[in-house]
Amino acid sequence: MGSSSSDEESDLSDSEINEYKEKPYELLKAGTYKVKGPNGFLRCPFCAGKKKQDYQYNHLLQHAIGVGKGASRSAKQKANHLALATFLEKDMASEAEPMPQPSISIPAPQPEKNELYCWPWVGIVANIQDEPKSSGSADRGAYWLKKFSRYKPLQIEMFWDDHQRNAQAVLRFDHDWFGFKNAMEFEKSFVANGRSKKGWDDRRTSPGNNLYGWFAREEDYNSGGPVGDYLRKKGDLKTIADLVQEATKDRNQIVDNLVNEIDLKNENLDQLQTKYNEKTLSLSRLLEEKDELHRSFYEETRKLQRIAREHIKRVLDEQEMLNIELENKKKRLDSWSKELKSREALTERERQKLEEEKKKNDMRNSALQLASEEQRKADENVLRLVEEQKREKEEALKKVLELERNLDEKQKLEMEIEELKGKLEVMKHMGGDDDAAVQQKINQMNEQLQEKKENLDSLEDLNQQLLAKERQSNDELQEARKELIAGLTDMLSSNRVNIGIKRMGELDEKGFKNACRQRYPPEEADIKALELCSLWQEKLKNAEWQPFRVVEDSKGNAQRVLKEDDELLVDLKEEWGEEIYNAVATALKEIQEYNPSGCYVVPELWNFKENRKATLKEVIAYILNQLKSLKRKR
Repeated sequence: MGSSSSDEESDLSDSEINEYKEKPYELLKAGTYKVKGPNGFLRCPFCAGKKKQDYQYNHLLQHAIGVGKGASRSAKQKANHLALATFLEKDMASEAEPMPQPSISIPAPQPEKNELYCWPWVGIVANIQDEPKSSGSADRGAYWLKKFSRYKPLQIEMFWDDHQRNAQAVLRFDHDWFGFKNAMEFEKSFVANGRSKKGWDDRRTSPGNNLYGWFAREEDYNSGGPVGDYLRKKGDLKTIADLVQEATKDRNQIVDNLVNEIDLKNENLDQLQTKYNEKTLSLSRLLEEKDELHRSFYEETRKLQRIAREHIKRVLDEQEMLNIELENKKKRLDSWSKELKSREALTERERQKLEEEKKKNDMRNSALQLASEEQRKADENVLRLVEEQKREKEEALKKVLELERNLDEKQKLEMEIEELKGKLEVMKHMGGDDDAAVQQKINQMNEQLQEKKENLDSLEDLNQQLLAKERQSNDELQEARKELIAGLTDMLSSNRVNIGIKRMGELDEKGFKNACRQRYPPEEADIKALELCSLWQEKLKNAEWQPFRVVEDSKGNAQRVLKEDDELLVDLKEEWGEEIYNAVATALKEIQEYNPSGCYVVPELWNFKENRKATLKEVIAYILNQLKSLKRKR
């Protein structure tokens, strides 16, 4: 069957195509070949393998004509498609879509086809007289263009006489049929009022104030003056028939060009469709091959990964075993090496050690002899000082007891004196001067009162003497504390001792260092801490800065407490935190207690264990313990 069809096709020549198209045409009329599908779209029965099968009537007709005239098609294809074109034109003409009507129709008033008009369309306005509102030429042109805006003019040109009092205007309209319609409407508006071209010709000598307007024609084109020159320069004379003929010719030319272009496009589209089908088939085979290769690659990759994992695991296990064995051997070698080195250096080190010990012992003996002498002198001074302090303390205690006892006696005498005074007042009111017994009793009571007053005066003198001795003893105790501070500074200055010397009012650098280490690198932190600590130590020496206020406690005693809202302290706390703030506050309180007037640092004996002022007894006991410990070591 395939051989017979190919033979039949090869037997056809271009001259026999018109005869051969009759057979497929009859088959189309009989319905053997279906052209119209169930969805209402048309299809080409001779291009069943093509992808696109939904055509409109005009498109299918163009396809049939294009293939029938195609140079690259076979004779059979040409004959089949020519038969399809004939069938569409004769038997399916009802399926054709109506031709689109031009959107612009010729205006209602049909002008004479042979009448010549200025083209592009132009309207003329005559007898324009100057108005006070229009001062400049541009303003006047815009005024008249706006006045005739209902006719949609594109441009206006004004031509004034020599006195600039009277002018003619040329209105240019669009060159299409819309412009023609607007120009005709423009002329009709003047014709209705009797001010057309004919009216202007009749009243040219005395037109009055009325405007005259008309559609520019051949007479205006050939007229003299600036208007005629302008029309000849900017336009041409054409009839309506000329314009229609030109438009029809252009449209036909465009249609022919479009038909040819559509034929070429259809032919190219068919070729591209065939190539697309071939490429699609080839691409499908390539995709199948790619999937198969990808599957093989994936399986091979998984196999290689599994082998690689097993190999890596085996290598890692062997490496771990080798590392453990190597570490054990290394430890054994290190222990052997250390043992050998220790054995080699043992004799030499022992000899050098003996010589060094001998030299150290000689130096230690000489230093101990000197230290023993100095220590003996210091022990004597300390013991003497201790004895004196002990004796002075006992005397001070006796004086205090005696003062307390004298104070009790003084209070008792004062009470007895007051009692006698009361009794005397009673006796005076109980009897007159003639009562001898009462008078005698009063005299006895006066004598007792006088004796009591003398005893009170003697006790007062004794109390003053005891107070003076107490002040003297207190001064001596303070001098003793100062001597201890001055003489034992080196011994008691370490912070690692329980009893030592504390500088009251001196800032603790620890808080400053901690704060600066959080903000600055290690190499800058200590320097910044020292600078900040020195700055605030200088501020503490300022006697004018008194961040304290006076308050009363529960017993009514006045006390000075730190102001928490002091500006400097608040800024310090916000900028540097609690630790530096607490250090400055503690130093301020110590200066306020020990040296509020001078504002400088004062040394004080201090019990660091209990964080309070140390007593002389605690200091002397600590020194004696240190001396005993030193003697035991020596």
